[in-house]
Amino acid sequence: MFDPHDPLGIEDLLSPEDIAVRDTVRRWAADRVLPHIAQWYEAGELPGVRELARELGSIGALGMQLSGYGCAGASAVQYGLACLELEAADSGIRSLVSVQGSLAMYAIHRFGSEEQKRQWLPSMAAGETIGCFGLTEPDHGSDPAGMRTYAKRDGSDWVLTGRKMWITNGSVAGVAVVWARTDDGIRGFVVPTDSPGLSAPEIRHKWSLRASVTSELVLDEVRLPADAVLPEVTGLRGPLSCLSHARYGIVWGSMGAARTSFETALDYARTREQFGKPIGGFQLTQAKLADMAVELHKGILLAHHLGRRMDAGSLRPEQVSFGKLNNVREAIEICRTARTILGANGISLEYPVMRHATNLESVLTYEGTVEMHQLVLGKALTGLDAFR
Repeated sequence: MFDPHDPLGIEDLLSPEDIAVRDTVRRWAADRVLPHIAQWYEAGELPGVRELARELGSIGALGMQLSGYGCAGASAVQYGLACLELEAADSGIRSLVSVQGSLAMYAIHRFGSEEQKRQWLPSMAAGETIGCFGLTEPDHGSDPAGMRTYAKRDGSDWVLTGRKMWITNGSVAGVAVVWARTDDGIRGFVVPTDSPGLSAPEIRHKWSLRASVTSELVLDEVRLPADAVLPEVTGLRGPLSCLSHARYGIVWGSMGAARTSFETALDYARTREQFGKPIGGFQLTQAKLADMAVELHKGILLAHHLGRRMDAGSLRPEQVSFGKLNNVREAIEICRTARTILGANGISLEYPVMRHATNLESVLTYEGTVEMHQLVLGKALTGLDAFR
């Protein structure tokens, strides 16, 4: 039988373990996020974020793609399925998990010392410690090589000075992974957020990702011991590899936002009557629904393909850019089309469509803008660098 919610039979690609992970995260989101998310979004806050983090840790969702140190050691596909289910609830919740696991924890897991891993990763995996990732600066977003945050030696210590901007989890984090220029190149530092000289004022008045904690990081001569530096990487390769890992989660997550919007529009079209019959019975509405379904499930298939490549150790950064560019761009178009099917009701928080659409405006920009990913693919296709 044809399933309108799985027209290509993608469920058949999943193992029982994959389905168990997906369903666990879906149930958690349905219980803990969906009843409250419209209220949180309207208020522009994410109350109880520390409790939510501990709950996410208890179901193994934090750093779940990492192994050891209390992490679940899940497959890339399973991590992707978790991202899809979280963002089907709200992009802000998926961002909380992505920044924790794919940026902060991943940086420590891949580039940290054994001591750093043992000190931070178990409590981060449990959600007892929230992490953030400081790369973007007020004047340097798409060009991290131009960062001004600087770390200088003072005896055996490091002293960090600078500012980071648009930092998810910043004001609730217990640890920050901060990237800074040094005399030896760009280095990463593990910075406890109670360090003297570090502050994290929250960014207010957002019209996107409103149910998410977003902050600035201000580092005013923050003194750190010698062992605060991530020892296994120097240069932009460090932060960019973390970003590629986080972008992979977005490839899946954006399809969650798209799925919720599509299913909302489909249900609405079956029940909303105009001119004597449900609007789903009109050709123009069916054309919209068909196009939305095609792009949604193509995007999910693309995410699966990239996940299998990541599990095989053969996923390239250019392929992640391919997925992020396509899936976020198509997801936001699906949300916008769903809004037209709902008509005026589409702008109401009684329905999730406009919330997802406005959230995706941020997702479209962060972890690499559309233009950046187009240029990554352009360089890969032509062999010519057009970034400068």
